[in-house]
Amino acid sequence: MTERKVRVRFAPSPTGPLHIGGVRTALYNYLFARQHGGDLIFRIEDTDSTRFVPGAEEYIIESFKWLGIQFDEGVSFGGNHGPYRQSERRDIYKKYVQVLLDAGRAYIAFDTPEELDAKRATIENFQYDASTRLQMRNSLTLSQEEVDALIAEGQQYVVRFKIEPGRDVVVDDLIRGKVTINSNVLDDKVLYKSADELPTYHLANIVDDHLMEVTHVIRGEEWLPSAPLHVLLYEAFEWADTMPRFAHLPLLLKPIGNGKLSKRDGDKLGFPVFPLEWHDPKSGEISSGYREKGYLPQAVVNFLALLGWNPGEAHDEMMSLEELVQYFDLGKCSKNGAKFDYVKAAWFNHQYLLQQPDEAWAPAFGKVLSEQGIDATTAQMTEVVRMMKTKVIEYVDGQGNKKKRNISFASDLWPLTKFFFVAPAEFDREDKFIKKNWKEDTANEMRNFAERLAQVADFTAEGLKAEIDPWVEQNELRPWNAWRVCLVGAGQGPDMYELAAFLGKEETLNRMQFAIANLG
Repeated sequence: MTERKVRVRFAPSPTGPLHIGGVRTALYNYLFARQHGGDLIFRIEDTDSTRFVPGAEEYIIESFKWLGIQFDEGVSFGGNHGPYRQSERRDIYKKYVQVLLDAGRAYIAFDTPEELDAKRATIENFQYDASTRLQMRNSLTLSQEEVDALIAEGQQYVVRFKIEPGRDVVVDDLIRGKVTINSNVLDDKVLYKSADELPTYHLANIVDDHLMEVTHVIRGEEWLPSAPLHVLLYEAFEWADTMPRFAHLPLLLKPIGNGKLSKRDGDKLGFPVFPLEWHDPKSGEISSGYREKGYLPQAVVNFLALLGWNPGEAHDEMMSLEELVQYFDLGKCSKNGAKFDYVKAAWFNHQYLLQQPDEAWAPAFGKVLSEQGIDATTAQMTEVVRMMKTKVIEYVDGQGNKKKRNISFASDLWPLTKFFFVAPAEFDREDKFIKKNWKEDTANEMRNFAERLAQVADFTAEGLKAEIDPWVEQNELRPWNAWRVCLVGAGQGPDMYELAAFLGKEETLNRMQFAIANLG
């Protein structure tokens, strides 16, 4: 048998923003396809018209553009297996519904919601299956004439798949091995609804995967319960020889507590669960996104790739998309859920930010400064970034604990760099750093120091160091902390020569005179 070209697909529903778990699923499909020289298909599952949200499809496409995950064919990308929106494939699905009906592998059911509710009320844990289907109103209990008459009258119906009881169905999963489920626990799933003339997820995906020649279905663990039905559908269509290999990825779990990662977790702990900012067209609610939060796309990709997959000790955590393609191995994916470590995500972003040229920070940093009413040049912003990018910030986590971390976003810079652009307007006399470094004779020392600084012609960091270091040593002075009080107003900031050079002579001396006048 000729080995088929690897073809995988990512098939989201346009029902809202793309969850970060969906991004990881798409990423794993991308890595697998690229590693095997295969194709990645982008398909839209929009058979549930009641849940359609305007703008969702465009949002999903824009998310992948930002992340650098490229598709080979599909919606907006073209290809030879279209159309790629399920709502545009109605006639295709109808044909295959009829194939199952003609083969006796499916049947038409007319049960109303009220009739189903009544049955649930009388039978505990009711399931529409081999044990109950003959008690219901369907083509197995009605004559052909009755069925035709009901359809002619315009009665709405569904088509259900006929599950034969007592059979062990084996799903050969690339991550979980052989998973065996007895067909007795499966219900006769609805495959098609006459109300909107559209199939359900189960039928549409099987037909699409077959016709689009999908060789591997890599999806979230939540879809594992549907896998046995999909195996049975492939057999019913006599497509068993082209059945794709399944791989069910571990869930993304809450950072704290048990359960699946949700938007509520992100809102509570202060991290996004969507790749881009999302504006809900119905509620008007705005949800934060990784892009707008200041994450670099390569940091998000690197972080997500390691949630549920471990390349082994031979590889560093920091991996480019090309390296991820090289090392990715579905067989090394965990069967267990992966805790969503949002602190680690910030760490990755810090690492990738440090790899950026200092001037590359300027657009994002400039936006932050603009919001504060500061108009700075690219050269100024680049210089500040150079001096401050390795500093540590204090923050309060989602549980109210004070912690420290590296600068992970351009927005982190403002609290640490305000003094570069705004002179201290007042001094907190109770501040430990100020109390320790401003004594009775400090004002006189700073006056003398200011007079010496005024004489320096070359007011660069190098020029200042060349003239001030010998003077300080000769006079046995240690003016650095008091000087920092004058220029910064707190115990933070870069090398004092570099700070003074950035501010310039006039601003440096003005700040010193202001501090002397106010602290005395």
